[in-house]
Amino acid sequence: MPIYFYWGEDEFTLQKAVTSLRDRILDPQWSSFNYSQLAPEQPNAVIEALDRVMTPPFGSGSRLIWLVNTTICQHYGEDVLTELKRTLPVVPDTSVLLLTCRSKPDGRLKSTQLLQKYASFEEFSLISPWETKQLLQQVQKAAASVGVKLTQRSVELVVESVGNDTRQLYSEMEKLLLYAGDNRQPLDVDVVAELVRGNNQNSLQLAAAIRSGDVSKALLLVAQLIDRNEPGLKIVATLIGQFRTWLWVRLMMNDGERSDRAIALAAEVSNPKRIYFLQQEVKQLSLEQLVSTLPLLLELEVSLKQGREQMSTLQTKVIELCQIFQSSSY
Repeated sequence: MPIYFYWGEDEFTLQKAVTSLRDRILDPQWSSFNYSQLAPEQPNAVIEALDRVMTPPFGSGSRLIWLVNTTICQHYGEDVLTELKRTLPVVPDTSVLLLTCRSKPDGRLKSTQLLQKYASFEEFSLISPWETKQLLQQVQKAAASVGVKLTQRSVELVVESVGNDTRQLYSEMEKLLLYAGDNRQPLDVDVVAELVRGNNQNSLQLAAAIRSGDVSKALLLVAQLIDRNEPGLKIVATLIGQFRTWLWVRLMMNDGERSDRAIALAAEVSNPKRIYFLQQEVKQLSLEQLVSTLPLLLELEVSLKQGREQMSTLQTKVIELCQIFQSSSY
C-alpha cells in the first residue's frame, strides 16, 4: 500500500518508523531527487504533496513524499478534499505518501474516512505510566533490539527510572551496551542503578511522597530530578496532572459514584481498570486536602515561568504541599 498515516505522541518511535520506511523505499543514490518533506506551514502543503506523489521517481527506487504534522484529519478546505478524492485512488506503486501527526485522526471527517479507505494507519502512543506490564515488555523489546542483556530486576529498575519515555529508554540502552562491551552476561541491578538516570517516573514518585506527607523523601526526589536536569515546569506538569486525577476520583467517591467507567470518564483516565488503584491511593485523603493542592501548584507554575530559581522554589512549595497531608484526621 503506497499511503501511510502515522500518528501519536510517541515522537521517538514514530520517527524510527519513518526512518525505517524511508530506508526501505528510497535508493540512497537517488534519495535527494526522490524524497520530499513538507511542513504544515508551507503554503498548500497537502496539494503540493499530492502533486509530487504522482510524479515518477528518478533513477531506481521509489519516491517518498512526507507530510509532517499534517492537520488534514482535524480540519481541511474543500479544495483539499477534492484533491484527495482525485489523487488517493490512483497513487502509483512507484510512489509512497506518508502523513504524520500527533493527534488522533477525527473519524467523523470526510478526509479521515477517505484516508482510512486508501491508507495504512499506525498508532504510536505513549504507554501510560501505570501500565507496568506493557512498560516491562517495551524495555525487554528495546534491550533485545539494541543487544543488551538484562536481568528481570534490571528490567524493572529501567521501567522505574525512565517510565514511558522511549527516547530516554533507547538512550539508556545504548549506554548500557557501551558499558557491557564484549561481556554477554546479563547486567545486574547494581550496574543499571549506577548508569541509568530516572526522571519521568520519579516525578510520579514525588507526587506519591507529597500525598504521604513525607517531606524528606519529597525533597530528596526534587534534588534528584534537578540534578538530572529535569525541567522544573515538566515536574510541575506531572504533579498537576496527578493531583487533578486524584481530586476527581475523590470527588466522585464523595458523590457516591460506583461505576469505574463513569469515574474514569470524569477523571480523564483512559483505562477504567486503573480506578480501583486510584481509589486506594485517595481513600485516606479528604476532598479539602486535594483541593488545597491546586492553588499551591498554580503558584509554583507561575513562579517558575517568571524565572524563579528552580531548586529553592520547588523545595519551598513541596514542603507546603507535604504539610497539607501531614495532619490528616480524615
